[in-house]
Order: sequence, then structure tokens, then C-alpha cells
Amino acid sequence: MSKKCELTGKIPMKGHNVSHANNKTKRRFLPNLKKVKFTSELTGRSLKLTVSNSGVRSVDKKGSFDEFLKAVKNKNLSPRLKKLKKVVLIKSPFKKKPVAKSA
Repeated sequence: MSKKCELTGKIPMKGHNVSHANNKTKRRFLPNLKKVKFTSELTGRSLKLTVSNSGVRSVDKKGSFDEFLKAVKNKNLSPRLKKLKKVVLIKSPFKKKPVAKSA
């Protein structure tokens, strides 16, 4: 199991533990990963994903899992979510943006 967020693409970082005597030992900073079940309203599928805590908060901010998939860049998504994004974009209803009137 890789330690990578499937939504945001977060991976472990490298760094040092620094003692009071300024001795440095290598360590890893792991992302805060959780197993979360998301449901797509447009496709009717539910997925169990390994997601960082910030990824869950990003989905909540967008309002739904489908809205998050529409907004996120492909380079951050896992391969199976890239396929799901294509399906969601095809099935999503087209929303027309209001045109600003100039005075």
C-alpha cells in the first residue's frame, strides 16, 4: 500500500530530527491518510479511497465528490479516479455561466 493521497497526490516528505545538541537524524513526514468512502451522485457508484485529511476537507468545501472531481487537476488524481472523472464530466449537466452586463 503506497502512502499517497488519491485525491491530492500528497506523498511523504523527508527531513531531520534535530536534537538539542543539533544532531540530525533522518526521518519521514507521512501524510495524514484515512480510508474514506465517497459516493458519486451522477454515476451512482461508491468508492473507498485512501485520502489525506486535507483531501476530505477539499471535497467538503466543493460541496460534493462530483464537484470536486470536475474542479481538480488530473495530475493529482490516481489512475482510477482519472477514469471516473471522464465519466462524471460526460454525465454532468451543462451549466451556463451568467454573462456580466457592462454599463
